[in-house]
Amino acid sequence: MAVSEAFLHLDPMLLFKSGANFGKQRNLGLVEFHYSLGTSQNGIKSYAFSSVGYYSTDRKNRTKRSCFSRCKCQKADSISEVTADDGRPTSLSINGRTNVNNAQEFELNQLLKSDKEGFANGDTNGVGTVIDSRKSIEEEAWDLLKESVVYYCGNPIGTIAASDTSSSSILNYDQVFIRDFIPSGIAFLLKGEYDIVRNFILYTLQLQSWEKTMDCHSPGQGLMPASFKVRTVPRDGDDSVTEDVLDPDFGEAAIGRVAPVDSGLWWIILLRAYGKCTGDLSVQERVDVQTGIKMILKLCLADGFDMFPTLLVTDGSCMIDRRMGIHGHPLEIQALFYSALLCAREMLASEDGSADLIRALNNRLVALSFHIREYYWIDMKKLNEIYRYKTEEYSFDAVNKFNIYPDQIPPWLVEFMPARGGYLIGNLQPAHMDFRFFSLGNLWSIVGSLATVDQSHAILDLVEAKWSELVADMPLKICYPALEGQEWRIITGSDPKNTPWSYHNGGSWPTLLWQQLTVACIKMNRPEVAEKAVMLAERRICRDKWPEYYDTRRARFIGKQSRLFQTWSIAGYLVAKLLLANPSAAKILINEEDADLVNAFSCMLSANPRKKRGQKGFKQPFLI
Repeated sequence: MAVSEAFLHLDPMLLFKSGANFGKQRNLGLVEFHYSLGTSQNGIKSYAFSSVGYYSTDRKNRTKRSCFSRCKCQKADSISEVTADDGRPTSLSINGRTNVNNAQEFELNQLLKSDKEGFANGDTNGVGTVIDSRKSIEEEAWDLLKESVVYYCGNPIGTIAASDTSSSSILNYDQVFIRDFIPSGIAFLLKGEYDIVRNFILYTLQLQSWEKTMDCHSPGQGLMPASFKVRTVPRDGDDSVTEDVLDPDFGEAAIGRVAPVDSGLWWIILLRAYGKCTGDLSVQERVDVQTGIKMILKLCLADGFDMFPTLLVTDGSCMIDRRMGIHGHPLEIQALFYSALLCAREMLASEDGSADLIRALNNRLVALSFHIREYYWIDMKKLNEIYRYKTEEYSFDAVNKFNIYPDQIPPWLVEFMPARGGYLIGNLQPAHMDFRFFSLGNLWSIVGSLATVDQSHAILDLVEAKWSELVADMPLKICYPALEGQEWRIITGSDPKNTPWSYHNGGSWPTLLWQQLTVACIKMNRPEVAEKAVMLAERRICRDKWPEYYDTRRARFIGKQSRLFQTWSIAGYLVAKLLLANPSAAKILINEEDADLVNAFSCMLSANPRKKRGQKGFKQPFLI
């Protein structure tokens, strides 16, 4: 029996109760899932489920804030979608891949057998849903993803960060995070569930313009929130009448009070993906959306004191949102920045008011690509050059432009660097190179074409060569290696959550399977690397209840403070499976290199450092 068929002997589940944490107290509500049975042309049965809604009974947290967005009980300019006869949204189809060899089939059958033993007698998955031991991993993942959906005035608007009811401390895991929703949004797009992504884009855009102040100081207008929460509050003080409000967090309540630099960049990337996937360009052409794009760009392209084209940010302003020594010009932000600039240029309407902004955008793209490719890249050849650097050079044509001291080369790097392969370092500042390997930044540099084709292949060569260090028992290390000893105490401030090989300090994050690995491998026509990682994750991620991250060098343990049923771990797995089944769909996320940028980059390499960067050879004027 084929694996895809073995997963399809499911009992119909028409209605069941679910408890989900949407506040500091467990809220009991009702979730309807509708079951349907279909048969494809080849005779293989398939099952589908659709979630109708979650009805919260929460009546706490009713304090009003000036930044609330109030529900007007109207859909956010929704688009048409296919619905059932009774008006319900059509269900998500659950499809397993059939091209599985015998070895893989045996391994997955063994996993099914162990799952039956672990979830027998009606065990629940921790969020109130009864688990059918005969379900495939993908089917359970889709069920969990649908349960995580948050509704605003009856409309789906996002997914909460985690649905772990076993944890006594909610913190902000019951909120919708911009960066966390990206894999969820891509999963829904790939399955044809467009409304939730459209609603998310438009409602978060409304939050961009709200007043945001901390200690009498307000950040730039283009800042997007890190997260938001849907609260139900009394209308005009009348407890018998309630309304939904959106309560955003721009960093005022975040641990460390750090503004999320990456939120706006991810929002632009998702906006482009929505247009490419649906073919509906009306959203990005709206006046308010065009204004939102421009506000983000103006905030990022604003003049400052920095001599570099990279974005200068504080520690903790991206996925690594705690003190980890990434302040300055971290690679993750630069890769997202470059990708967002390309996406924005593609979507901006051609009008007189945008000419100066597009010119500044083009200038930054050229300078940023040159800077990252030339100064962040490291392989065995470059490492040997740094080892022989002369220091204290004062000239316009200095080789060691940033005055890097050769003694900064850490001992671990000499053994870690393979003969074939290389990567982009984590950070670059005067007299400082952060030699750590950061997965998100390197792999998104491939996706966004910040890295050259040769560099992109070299990064994947390194991942394969150092599989036991970067992937081990669960993909994928967020960074390598971990900070330990005195270095950990100084850089993290002795952070008890970022202990060595845990959380952001060398922890393994399953969500990195999708954007950071699968899309990059598909772009470089090396999907077998991602397939190997997905099969590795399937061995245990479902039985481990979809953790946020794993600890230890080889990712043997579930993270000591890891939330279970983490939504972007679930969505990341689903997106990886969907993209590997249909690699052409990855184009909604991939940026191809622009010919004008390539020409400009070549001219910069051959230009004299003291010579004014000319415009000869350019089809468009690039001013440096």
